[in-house]
Amino acid sequence: MKYIMDFSEIGIADIGIVGGKNASLGELYNNLSALGINVPGGFAVTADAFRFFIRENQLAYPLKQLLAKLGNAACDNLADVGKACRGVLLAANLPPALEEALLQAYRAMNAEGVTSVAVRSSATAEDLPGASFAGLHESFLNIQGEQALLQAVTKCFASLYTDRAIKYRIENGFAHDQVALSVGIQKMVRSDRSCSGVCFTLEPETGFPGVVHISGVWGLGENMVQGTVTPDEFLVFKPTLKAGRYAILQKVLGSKEKWMRFSEDKSGAGVINTDTPEEMQHRLILNDDAIQQLARWSVAIEDHYKRPMDIEWARDGLTNDLFILQARPETVHSKKKDPVFSIYRLKGSYPIITKGTAVGGRIVSGIARILTTPEEATQLQTGDILVTTLTSPDWDPFLKKAGGIITDKGGRTSHASIIAREMGTPAVVGCGDATRKIRNGMPVTISCAEGKEGYIYAGRAEWTEEIIQPGNIRMPAVTAPMLIISDPGKAFLWSSYPNKGVGLLRMEFIISNVIRIHPMALVQYETLQDITAREQIEQLTIGYVDKRQYFIEKLAQAVATIAAAFYPREVVVRMSDFKTNEYAHLLGGSAFEPREENPMLGFRGASRYYHPLYRAGFGLECAAMKKVRDEMGLVNVRLMIPFCRTVEEGRKVVAVMREEGLIQGANGLELYMMAEIPSNVLLATEFAQVFDGFSIGSNDLTQLVLGVDRDSGIVASLFSERDPAAMKMIADMIAHAKKQGKRIGLCGQRPSDDPAFAEFLVEAGIDSISFNPDALLNGIANMVQAEQKLLP
Repeated sequence: MKYIMDFSEIGIADIGIVGGKNASLGELYNNLSALGINVPGGFAVTADAFRFFIRENQLAYPLKQLLAKLGNAACDNLADVGKACRGVLLAANLPPALEEALLQAYRAMNAEGVTSVAVRSSATAEDLPGASFAGLHESFLNIQGEQALLQAVTKCFASLYTDRAIKYRIENGFAHDQVALSVGIQKMVRSDRSCSGVCFTLEPETGFPGVVHISGVWGLGENMVQGTVTPDEFLVFKPTLKAGRYAILQKVLGSKEKWMRFSEDKSGAGVINTDTPEEMQHRLILNDDAIQQLARWSVAIEDHYKRPMDIEWARDGLTNDLFILQARPETVHSKKKDPVFSIYRLKGSYPIITKGTAVGGRIVSGIARILTTPEEATQLQTGDILVTTLTSPDWDPFLKKAGGIITDKGGRTSHASIIAREMGTPAVVGCGDATRKIRNGMPVTISCAEGKEGYIYAGRAEWTEEIIQPGNIRMPAVTAPMLIISDPGKAFLWSSYPNKGVGLLRMEFIISNVIRIHPMALVQYETLQDITAREQIEQLTIGYVDKRQYFIEKLAQAVATIAAAFYPREVVVRMSDFKTNEYAHLLGGSAFEPREENPMLGFRGASRYYHPLYRAGFGLECAAMKKVRDEMGLVNVRLMIPFCRTVEEGRKVVAVMREEGLIQGANGLELYMMAEIPSNVLLATEFAQVFDGFSIGSNDLTQLVLGVDRDSGIVASLFSERDPAAMKMIADMIAHAKKQGKRIGLCGQRPSDDPAFAEFLVEAGIDSISFNPDALLNGIANMVQAEQKLLP
């Protein structure tokens, strides 16, 4: 019977001997170190040692008697029973043989220069594909000295009977006496002097498998797990990472208000949580090299285990080395078999109380229950909406009652977020003011179906739910259904819809919602006269010495996220098409935009790109797109020019793009043109000599063909793509494109609403039709019906 096993002796098959956590550590240590992955060495106190401890101290019977006192299914007396069980174990002594073996292994580590260790619990039913015991048992960090080590091991043994562990075993059908506890003794990584966090080898909200999601904070990771602070977050795209490209899709700066460190007090006061210096709050915890290094390690770990993984990492502040501390199977999305999902849509509008980070993609309503501590959780009724500052594992026994969760603090990898995903409960975390703005007992609605932001509405809202099974949807045989999207926050969800790519990515949405600053205000920031705008721009661009890089990086990240979500399917990005009045509303924009009587027909689209008033701003757009394609390797991105009035103007724009390094044909770059002006149709043959393909903008084309302002209530009834003149223009444009061997698509709502219009487009030979996500399924059905009618 072995009481101690070195990590070098342990593999994943040894879960029954050393528990899931230690078995995984041994597997990593022995099989992945050769790939350059740093795993701290150590040893395990085995499950047999735990059973020896129980047997020698004759604890089995007292524990059984105490657990038999658990009351009804709700376990109302759980706190008392759990405390008594832990007391029984804490009062017992480690058998001398076990103590000697433990100290001998510890002294061997000391001889190798290890003076501080982490002592972690590892249950024999932990980290299994079908059950996650993560966070149920205790760990103790920065343990120094033999007596402190012996006490920590005993405390780990006792943590088999935390309230949450007892409840979890009951709910998941594990017999208490059949689960044993191993303890891992591991070299301490001094992340308290640097940073730490977690990696998921998929996108944690949607389960999209093509990315590694990394998050982290300064110091020990407990602040992130508890949701005390908002961490930095990074997304790395696996295919381009493996190809050796720059693969970071997103870098999101968290506030990281607190920094948890080990106390330097010789009395052993444990940890202290101090305010993070402001300069460090505004600084990312990892540079690009470290982000991609962690991502490569994560992919190697996933490849080894052949399943999505949940990984803990840390950087040692003494050596600056990165380490992998744990790796366990991801237990939420990996359980899902068929890709079935629901689309939720609110019916009507409701007063917003507050908002935060959305978890879960659903909508739910219920009575708000504001609770401060787990001890108050008995007030929570089934279906209530839990509102609290933050949650910890001590809340776990009660969270299954909650219909939804709202917290003031926390991010997408906080405890509340992780538990909400596991339970399938919608949550909005990191609101900041929920416990102040929501009244106890009031009805509220949680909406997590509107992108990355989740909203709390007053009252019980009404909504619809549409269940989609992509595998059951019949696709058109010839004409490609594509999407019109702009929100990178929904890209991973939408990519799972039945589609052939993105036919229109509107750059304006990203500029107005993500960047928010007029590009020329960044180009000419030093001479910007608007003091208020300068102050706001300074806040948004913290960390960017060159303000232009803020625009380039944010635009590149947003477009790259969408391109990665649909990779290798085509993503057509339309360069900016704001009107002057719309540009003027961006931060600093009023200083750079002329006033026009009719912006719809004024300084917009292609005419801006080569004009001195905007040429430098267009250069920033081009730099971002060059980064996406050439540096990041997302060559599925095509670029499209809007509102190009003349053939000569098209040539000017292509020349400007060439000057900016976007060379038509180089690295497979295709340049498309929006066909939305009658001149585009009349001179389609000539435009086809300049551009690689076309996309019909049916709204502008119809408006200009009929001379109707579609925003005018007086003449709006005359606006119709079904008007014979508009349909002739569309049919002619398709015919000209096909004759020139150019691809042509159409973007718009009409083919979804009108089966006859879809039939007209399919019969005319359109190559693709792009829809908004909420119209896609109707559009596909109409396309399939049209193709069937046209069969001989």
